[in-house]
Amino acid sequence: MTEYGRGSGSEPWHPEDPLYGDQGWGGQQSAHGRSQYGGGQQPYPQDPYGQQPQDPYGVPQDPYAQQHYPQQPPYGVPQDPYAQQQPQQQPQQDPYGNGGWGTGQQPAAMPYPAQQADPYGGGQGGYGETHDPYGTPEAYPPPQPPSRRGAAGPAPTQSPDWDPEAEPEETHPFFTGTDDRDDRDARRDSDDAYDDDDGDDPRESRRGSRERRGGKGKKKGRSGCACLVVSLVLVGGVGTVAYLGYSFWQDKFGAAPDYTGTGSGEVEVEIQKNAYGYDIGNILKQKGVVKSVDAFVEAQNKNPKGKSIQAGVYLLHEKMSAAEAVKMMLDPKSQNLLVIPEGWRNSQVYAKIDQKLGLKDGTTRGVAKKNVGSLGLPQWAENHPELKDPLEGFLFPAAYPVVKGMKPEDVLKKMVERADSEYDKLDLEGNAKKHNLDNAWQLLTTASLVQAEGKTHDDFRKMAEVVYNRLKVTNTETNRYLQFDSTYNYLKGQSEIKITENEIKQNRDPYNTYTQKGLTPGPIGNPGAEALAAVLHPTTDGWIYFVATDGNSKTEFAKNYQEFLKLKEKFDALD
Repeated sequence: MTEYGRGSGSEPWHPEDPLYGDQGWGGQQSAHGRSQYGGGQQPYPQDPYGQQPQDPYGVPQDPYAQQHYPQQPPYGVPQDPYAQQQPQQQPQQDPYGNGGWGTGQQPAAMPYPAQQADPYGGGQGGYGETHDPYGTPEAYPPPQPPSRRGAAGPAPTQSPDWDPEAEPEETHPFFTGTDDRDDRDARRDSDDAYDDDDGDDPRESRRGSRERRGGKGKKKGRSGCACLVVSLVLVGGVGTVAYLGYSFWQDKFGAAPDYTGTGSGEVEVEIQKNAYGYDIGNILKQKGVVKSVDAFVEAQNKNPKGKSIQAGVYLLHEKMSAAEAVKMMLDPKSQNLLVIPEGWRNSQVYAKIDQKLGLKDGTTRGVAKKNVGSLGLPQWAENHPELKDPLEGFLFPAAYPVVKGMKPEDVLKKMVERADSEYDKLDLEGNAKKHNLDNAWQLLTTASLVQAEGKTHDDFRKMAEVVYNRLKVTNTETNRYLQFDSTYNYLKGQSEIKITENEIKQNRDPYNTYTQKGLTPGPIGNPGAEALAAVLHPTTDGWIYFVATDGNSKTEFAKNYQEFLKLKEKFDALD
């Protein structure tokens, strides 16, 4: 075995060997077992240990090492024969007297047993004809003689199929359309082509076999399809990026989608309490009124009164512009609400609910009487005897969304809930004691009296002082009688201005403040925000009398009985 990883056959050094080109090779390979320079065969004696000739460069072989053949293929790149050389050793003498292996000269072949196959020759052992190591398509091309080499050394090894004029082709199976089966067929075709050709140039054989298979056209066809697929993928990717970019730009900088005009049809929309810009916009979009939430919010911000949209039910149109929707919601005519004015009695509220829901008169009153315990009254509003209506004072004046199909008890629950919320904010229980009242119930009753008798904001505060002064134990002017016409009108279910003294004195109803001292058993109406504020912050001027001198809207106050008589004269002069 030589340092080149090959057998002792006739294979020359590989062109990539650094000493290639320095050996004076004549372009012909020596016959097996013969010297290049005409020497005869020099058979070696049979080595009982299978030892091969010693290395002429001084690297002795281990005579007891087991002989083995190299693992790399015979076509591998040969190793540098001087890479493993020991610099201290001297070359040994040729034991066979032929002067050693000269440069470019190979030793005579050692005969092998007949039954042992030549691992490099491909034939039988002995001196038979050896197999050409370049006889397969996978082998390196045969080296060129020195006369055909360049002066600078061996040319770079090129693939036998390389054509400098041809464009490189795709080799991946996805582009070429080949697989393992095609590779095996190609190798068989290449072997057959080599056997059929004259053997002068294996590259021609392999090129011929490739042309016979027609692989070149097949590759181009598959390559065209692959390019089409890649192009479609790229176009799709570019389109997606463009769409996302446009969407981002439209979302950040473009105008919000919006309808035009005033729309058509009729849509009933309910806006809940504490709903603002985007909340209202979402409701309108879900109902099909506006096209986008952003368009509504933008229109609301542009309108000077846009932020004053209140909770309630609105009658709007389908597919209307956001600006028109805001404008319509600010118009009281479009609000489909049940509006309860301040000071209304429960009897008036029941009738209004029946009308709004299209129910028979008296339906809501019956529901209120039957379900009073389940409508949400606070605990301090329970267990008060002699009441005309336990819900009086708890149907808070406000605008409520009421849609046909709703049940009366649902409407009543909303009103009681609103009243309870407002009274909690005012802390009626705590403020009652500040004004010498027993509880929140009495403070609410006082507010209902102020609401019924007062006409303006200033009237409310003076009227609250009148009530507090007349309830005092030290009151010697009226002796704790309130003497309010409104209380008598309440028990009668009427609204009269002129009531005769004889009529009043004959009625002993608990709600008649002419014949009963102190407050009425409960509220006589539903006070609003101003009346409630007045009972918490009354005047302190000493007012104890009042008279509606014009019989309607003008109320004048007096601090003693003499001033009261003067005001009464004005009132009597109206006849």
